[in-house]
Amino acid sequence: MSIRTRFAPSPTGYLHIGGARTALFSWLYARKHGGRFVLRIEDTDLERSTAESVNAILEGMTWLGLEYDEGPFYQTERFERYNEIIERLLAEGHAYRCNCSRERLDELREAQMARKEKPRYDGHCRHREVSEDEPHVIRFKNPLEGQVVIDDLIRGRVIVQNSELDDLIIRRSDGAPTYNLTVVVDDHDMQISHVIRGDDHLNNTPRQANILKALGATVPVYAHLPMILAEDGAKLSKRVHGESVSVIQYREEGYLPEALLNYLVRLGWSYGDQEIFSLDEMVQLFDLAEVNNSASSINISKLLWLNQQYLKNSDPGYIAHHLGYHLGQLNIDPSEGPDILAVVEAQRERAQTLKELADICQFFYRDFDSYDEKVASKQLKVAAAEPLQRIRNKLAALETWEQEAIHTVIHSTAEELELKMGKIGMPLRMAVTGGAPSPSLDLTVYLIGREPCLRRIDMALDYIQQRAAQ
Repeated sequence: MSIRTRFAPSPTGYLHIGGARTALFSWLYARKHGGRFVLRIEDTDLERSTAESVNAILEGMTWLGLEYDEGPFYQTERFERYNEIIERLLAEGHAYRCNCSRERLDELREAQMARKEKPRYDGHCRHREVSEDEPHVIRFKNPLEGQVVIDDLIRGRVIVQNSELDDLIIRRSDGAPTYNLTVVVDDHDMQISHVIRGDDHLNNTPRQANILKALGATVPVYAHLPMILAEDGAKLSKRVHGESVSVIQYREEGYLPEALLNYLVRLGWSYGDQEIFSLDEMVQLFDLAEVNNSASSINISKLLWLNQQYLKNSDPGYIAHHLGYHLGQLNIDPSEGPDILAVVEAQRERAQTLKELADICQFFYRDFDSYDEKVASKQLKVAAAEPLQRIRNKLAALETWEQEAIHTVIHSTAEELELKMGKIGMPLRMAVTGGAPSPSLDLTVYLIGREPCLRRIDMALDYIQQRAAQ
């Protein structure tokens, strides 16, 4: 059997972190088995679906690198096909028109709840003639006897009695097909072999399986993923947990896509004690049968650790590619300064995120206006003026701006003045970096460049002079 999986988000907002994990698991399963991964946009909710949300989903998928083999397909472009199937179900006796009023349905629900029964439609119109000329909905005629057996790859065997299911609406009174109908038609037409989705859809699965059977279609294999919870154990909510539920927000916070994918694959799945997986390893080792059926909670500390490992060990050019975006957010043009690859090599072990890395790299690309008074007052004392002046003069006189020559300037000055390196190095580092975390002093000075360093040392000398005059 050819493996075909799909990711079918509704474009009513951003790409949810739970949706991203569903997409990843579907993508991995298809890749592992040489199958096809389909992207489908379920945009039949015309009131809530927006083009901006579609773009947000596509942007998130692109950033994560989850390329799809087919699609995106839009349900709003398939209404003719859905109506064709509905008419077929009507003609074959698997569906019927229902004109029950809202008042009757409300009374039915209240009476059932008063008897502590599960609210459901009672089949009132199942054997009645309802004219197509009057307002009505179309309901699927669910089997009254028997059971639906779902051999779920994650949850195991799930058995639901047909007597527990009601005749669900498959077309509304305004003519719009409903989710449970459109998803069945799409999965059938697109030959989806494995439906991997959140377990919030588990209640829909028996109903969808019965529609597929009525159409004489093959029921796909299902795998229902447990929920992802917030760190506090609650259901992830943008209102409560802010932007941490949106995939794009993780990009804004400075996470690498590979780190987020690595983190997501470990939410409910494991392979021994291994924590870090390349994409190739994920494809090779991932197994739906090994996915845990209990919910997992977000752990930002673990994600930060993972991201730091990727920052330390990924190709510098790749890190630089993503870092450029975050420098741009700080209004820094990385082309106007030292080689960004060299800066990445020098600084990446000092940061957990790209956003943090960009922040501690600012001083390489632009001057600062002031010092942290509390720190500068300890480093830029009167005694530091002479060594700083000497170093400035020597740096200005260098024929070639090279790290080795800068190293010699710093150490020779310390020897001439018979000072320990701390008395030289700490004031100089404060002068050229403003106190930001930085690599070895000679490398720092080299990367900043001659003219910026001379300007900053002059600023430090002015600071010392002003403090001395107070």
